[in-house]
Amino acid sequence: MAFCKKCGAEIDDQAAICPKCGVPQTTQPPAAPDNGGFLWGLLGFCIPLAGLILFLIWKDTKPRTSKAAGVGALVSVIVCVVFYVLMFVIGIGAAMY
Repeated sequence: MAFCKKCGAEIDDQAAICPKCGVPQTTQPPAAPDNGGFLWGLLGFCIPLAGLILFLIWKDTKPRTSKAAGVGALVSVIVCVVFYVLMFVIGIGAAMY
């Protein structure tokens, strides 16, 4: 037999909640740190689809890390669009002369 963490009542060893006071008896595992990180942004930049997926998965649980991956993906897409626009403009300009 075990005892409640709050009220001290005798409870079953496998009880998740104290039947007397209703306090949960299980401890939650420590959450993974949410420190953002340059490497998640770099991953998002190199593989924009992965950055978008990580952003969508982590936006509620790890907001800083998800933002880093999402910003990396967004910057990658913007750089690619600018690159292709410049290549198109240079290509048309070269064809005209």
